[in-house]
Order: sequence, then structure tokens, then C-alpha cells
Amino acid sequence: MMTALATVAHVKPLSKGFDVELACEQQTSCSSCSSQKSCGTGIVSKAVGNKSLSWHLTTDKSVKPGQVVEIGLPEKSILQSAAVVYLVPLFAMILGAFIAQWWIAPLLAAGEGIVILSSALATVAGIYLAKRLSARLEQQSSQQVILLRILGEPIS
Repeated sequence: MMTALATVAHVKPLSKGFDVELACEQQTSCSSCSSQKSCGTGIVSKAVGNKSLSWHLTTDKSVKPGQVVEIGLPEKSILQSAAVVYLVPLFAMILGAFIAQWWIAPLLAAGEGIVILSSALATVAGIYLAKRLSARLEQQSSQQVILLRILGEPIS
């Protein structure tokens, strides 16, 4: 189980426990890396900024908005999401190039241009499919978040 720190954004009382909305900023290790100025990933992460994530969970522990809590996330769902995001576009690109090389190019008597175009179009379709699949996986994983412990009030 992976852990993360999150801030309680909103608490709604239920008949049994509380419905808690949590907010967490996605953190990268780029700020502590010694080669952040010459690395492409560090430059992109500075340009894009931090992504804010949110989760809902039901708990019997009393929490207040603004408190910092430690949550647990199942590793399986995170690994599945990563595999979908990276592998689906890659396999789509390979499949698009393969189909164009062995079927479309000989049929149209075309050259490498059609293979490159088909590969690019298949990659775009793979990215679209990966976004849809990862959104579904993200929704499933947000229901598996558990509250591990309450840490306290945020530092001002």
C-alpha cells in the first residue's frame, strides 16, 4: 500500500461516520534533483505546475477541514493506471505501423509516408483510448482510498 499526505477539504456527516473530501497536490522529485536545470522532465514539470488531486472516503473518525491526514492507496490500481497510460499508446503505434507496412502500403502502392502517417494516427487513437481507460481506473481507485491516520492542523 502506498501512502500520501492529503488535506481535508470538506466533511459531510452521514448516518454512520463522515464523507470526507480530500485534496492533495501531486509532488515530483524534480525540486530536489541536482540536474533539474538541464533535464527535460524538470523543465516540463516547472512549466506545467502542480496537479491537484482529490478523493472521497467514508470514515468513522472525526476530522475537520484543513487537517492533514495520511491516506493509503492500493498499489495495484496505481500500477494498472501507469501500464495503461504508457503501454496502450505504444502498442497502438506498433499496430498502426504494422498494419500500414503489411496491408495499406502494398494495397495503395505507397511508401514510408503512409506507414508514418498510420503510425501517428494510431498513436493518437491509443492516447485517446488510454485517457478513457485511465479515467475509469482512477474512478475505481478513488473508491479504494483508506484513512490511515490523522496528523493535525496544517502549518500556516
